[in-house]
Amino acid sequence: MAGGAGTRLRPLTSNAPKPMMPIVNRPMMEHIVSLLKRHGFDEIVVTVAFMANNIREHFGDGSDFGVRMVYATEETPLGTAGSVRNAMEELTERFLVISGDVLTDIDLGSIVRFHDERKAMATIGLISVEDPVEFGIVITREDGSIERFLEKPTWGQVFSDTINTGIFVLEPEIFDFIAPDQPVDFSSEVFPAVLEAGLPMYGALATGYWEDVGNLEAYLKSHKDVLDNLVGADIDGFEISDGVWLGEGAQVDPAARVEGPAVIGPNCRVEAGARLGPYTVLGANVRVRNDADLERVVVHDNAYLDESVELRGAVIGRSSDLRRNVRCDEGSVLGDECFVGEDAVVGAGVKVYPFKTIEAGAVVNSSIVWESRGARSLFGRNGVTGLANVDITPELATRLAMAYAGTLKAGATVVTSRDTSRSARMLKRAMMAGLNAAGVNAMDLEVAALPVSRFVARQPNAQGGISLSLAQGDPRGVVIRFFDEDGLDIREDEQRKIDRLLGREDFRRVPPSEIGDILFPPRALEQYSIVIENALDTGALRSANLRAVVDMSYGSSTFTVPNVMSKLNTDVLAVNPYASTLGVVGFDMESHCAEVAKLVAASGAALGAVIDPIGERLMAIDNTGRVLTNTQLLLSFLTLLVSQDTEPTVVLPVATTRAAADLVRQAGGTVVDGKMSVASLLHDAARPVGGRLPDFAAGLDGGYAFPQFLPAFDGTFALAKLLELLAVSERPLSDVVDGLPEVTLVRDTEVTPWEQKGAVMRMLMEQSANREVELIDGVKVHHDDGWLLALPDPEEPVTRFWAEASTADKARDLIDEYRRRIRTLLRSEGR
Repeated sequence: MAGGAGTRLRPLTSNAPKPMMPIVNRPMMEHIVSLLKRHGFDEIVVTVAFMANNIREHFGDGSDFGVRMVYATEETPLGTAGSVRNAMEELTERFLVISGDVLTDIDLGSIVRFHDERKAMATIGLISVEDPVEFGIVITREDGSIERFLEKPTWGQVFSDTINTGIFVLEPEIFDFIAPDQPVDFSSEVFPAVLEAGLPMYGALATGYWEDVGNLEAYLKSHKDVLDNLVGADIDGFEISDGVWLGEGAQVDPAARVEGPAVIGPNCRVEAGARLGPYTVLGANVRVRNDADLERVVVHDNAYLDESVELRGAVIGRSSDLRRNVRCDEGSVLGDECFVGEDAVVGAGVKVYPFKTIEAGAVVNSSIVWESRGARSLFGRNGVTGLANVDITPELATRLAMAYAGTLKAGATVVTSRDTSRSARMLKRAMMAGLNAAGVNAMDLEVAALPVSRFVARQPNAQGGISLSLAQGDPRGVVIRFFDEDGLDIREDEQRKIDRLLGREDFRRVPPSEIGDILFPPRALEQYSIVIENALDTGALRSANLRAVVDMSYGSSTFTVPNVMSKLNTDVLAVNPYASTLGVVGFDMESHCAEVAKLVAASGAALGAVIDPIGERLMAIDNTGRVLTNTQLLLSFLTLLVSQDTEPTVVLPVATTRAAADLVRQAGGTVVDGKMSVASLLHDAARPVGGRLPDFAAGLDGGYAFPQFLPAFDGTFALAKLLELLAVSERPLSDVVDGLPEVTLVRDTEVTPWEQKGAVMRMLMEQSANREVELIDGVKVHHDDGWLLALPDPEEPVTRFWAEASTADKARDLIDEYRRRIRTLLRSEGR
């Protein structure tokens, strides 16, 4: 299979297909052809699409490589399975499918034998990897038969570290499951259909080396692994010393230093004083002038490296010309035929696309783009976070907005808002410019609470939203949240799409006539307040004439709470009722609650509340001045809801105390188990159950949503709803809290190296085979006296635990048991 464009490897693949990218001076696909020949495969069908002639011209009919090769061309993309079906006339007997753009020495014969022994219709080659998130996970039974598939999981869905290598042994009957002339994928369509049909399909766990050379980091790593003899791959030339290979016609001056392992290609010339450090690979006809210093570098054919050039961890494309004193830092990549003038510096991670010129003395810290490039993910659990003006600069903010705009249609409208900080103001303006440059309108709310921004983003004239605010607990940090057209945080797949566009810098740049506009929506706050009023039983509220102490935390809720409470006839003692960046800095919810508790006791209020600075989360104080935990407030909401609605539907994270589900189910209600990710949880809350939206959704940290009003956390509405529930029930909040069941929910973490997370989850699955297990998010194992949830953290090298039992000590013991299991596994792996 050699039809991929290899976009993540650009700029190297801007002028050549990915299978033709050289690894130690031989195209990737040539290594695969050699592997096939070694295992007895001498008839090869090559599926081609992108730059197909490059592959045909190099390999021809295959006779030069000792095989017979024919080609099947995709005129339009057909997917992994569709491209194979396009070649079905050549595939009339059992056949093997393998990618032409990976590096591997897996024993293909053992996979074929495994297939034949089990008389399988389809066998998938499997291998264990350290980071399974970017691959398709395959879970098998003890006999190797396949139980389930999961394509590109989140960390919460990682139940194994065994992944699909893309190596398949198939019988021709597989074509019965592949529709002709249309895109079809093996992993997501064909194999699940075969599994559902009950036909024999197996996973063969292979040994050996396998690397999906999917990005520039992996490209450099693959060269290092070949030179370290971790993979069986042929290197052309003569091994003149341990680990140093010299191609035919190459000349190395005796005064030059070569520190292996290294490869010097045919007809290279290395002058006196030059240093080729470890893991340097030079293609054919490369000239390295005196005093040049190279280390961990791949240089493609015909490049010229002038005097005193310094390269570290870089890749240099074909026929590029680097003049005297040029420096290329870690992770930098030059495409084909680039010219870099004297004394220029190409910064770390910079990608320069083919045929570009960098002037003498220039310092390049951002990519010079022709089409696209690869980059790491910026998204965390709450959006994009980082230090303002350090990690998240105006330049990055603009490019990030352009990447987001690329996921929308030109002419779309995006709601933008911020908190009161200068950091958020500066970066929001940069993002608005990025939206406009990509042909998207920015509807500017200026300073607005996050729920108000979500509310406006749900209107028919908007297709998304962006909100910026200071990071809680760190005044230097900033958080950027992205919404979809329903006002919800964008899903992981949309985050990945933005990541790819940002990393490749594949931005839409519209002509001046199509540049987006900046709009200012009229009466947005008034409309929000009116909808809240219509969503509540205002008659009960006005009759109850309740009094509340509300701390607005110097945040943007100061613009919403007074408007809403004035419509509900609620007497409010306002605390910190003005927006202030200085007040938000160092904000601590618990200390604010302690101050409000004193005011509640002194004023005789029915309720105290603290709303966080961005308006999402709520903490409550009952009429006696008791500060409620998040769990107590959640159970109080549910108690009051079930007293009024005999069959409520609620959405709760999988780690919620079982007391919550018991409250709902005893009232005849329905509990929807959601993921721990807030974005996923709220998307579940926005999905109808039994023909209507759920009544309530909650997180574990003070976020409450009422989806029939807004399927998102909203501190202002949660406060108003709590007041309404108390008014209708005619009960003081302290009475509700006193009647709550005791909860023994315990949390903890265990340090887990990134490369071991998949193995840890696989081990927990294997050791829980005889217990009831839920795989909603992470692995939730039910025990006789309770349950435990293990979840790999997506941002930190830890596994997070939640446990509940009849007592807190027993819950703690349960966590300790699983922590010991992880430590035992890590010790056995030499960690």
